[in-house]
Amino acid sequence: MTDMAELQRRKKLINEAIVFVDPDAFIASYPGWLEITTFITALRAGDVQAPADGVTPQLTAQQMKGGVAAKYGNDAVFAFCMTAALKGDKAAVEKVEKALTESLGADFPGSVAFWPFRSANDAPISLEDHVGAAAFKMLAGDIPPPPMRARENWNAGLRFFEKARQSNFAQEIIYPLAVWTRAKWGETLEKGVAFLAHIEDSVPALQGCLAEARNDQAFVANMLLTMAPALEQDLSDDMAGFLRSLARRV
Repeated sequence: MTDMAELQRRKKLINEAIVFVDPDAFIASYPGWLEITTFITALRAGDVQAPADGVTPQLTAQQMKGGVAAKYGNDAVFAFCMTAALKGDKAAVEKVEKALTESLGADFPGSVAFWPFRSANDAPISLEDHVGAAAFKMLAGDIPPPPMRARENWNAGLRFFEKARQSNFAQEIIYPLAVWTRAKWGETLEKGVAFLAHIEDSVPALQGCLAEARNDQAFVANMLLTMAPALEQDLSDDMAGFLRSLARRV
């Protein structure tokens, strides 16, 4: 089917694979996700006609190398790698890349999204570079020493948050990010307050953030905003306003 109901059905399948870091489900749902997003994009542009039988066409060889499939593929693969990194599941990332390469070819749509997660990057430039650099450490189990831990966790959280906001899978990334954020800052409260600045203010502020039980966008934004002074992390007016607006609950 090529209607919105089918799009939503396929989106649900890949959503669940991403949020639960299920490599088998991601591998199974990925081709169907590429097919319907590519087709509906072309349909909306008036480049194709809806098929008489209502069955979404498979991607052609040309489409497999085209920009639309690559766009949606990169977004989905990057989202999966992000949630896998938040769980430290390197095997899941490797399994997905191997399976998709074997079934779709080395240059399959989305293949380049694995690149930032493959190696250390001491000089990241783009947002994707920053996310990949932080994720590479998470996947490798590279835990920073206690004096640097809270700052690195804060920086990683900010980059993941920014990238999630740009993705078609924002909510599927945000929930695991919120769970990870709660765990990392809970660890700081237990073992790392000595490395925070302005402890007399930072500790009550951290306790207040963690008292919020919901693992959502507002929780992550509030944690980033509130704990910046504890790390003597300067925020631009734009970034502070951005986080403040998302931390606000209505």
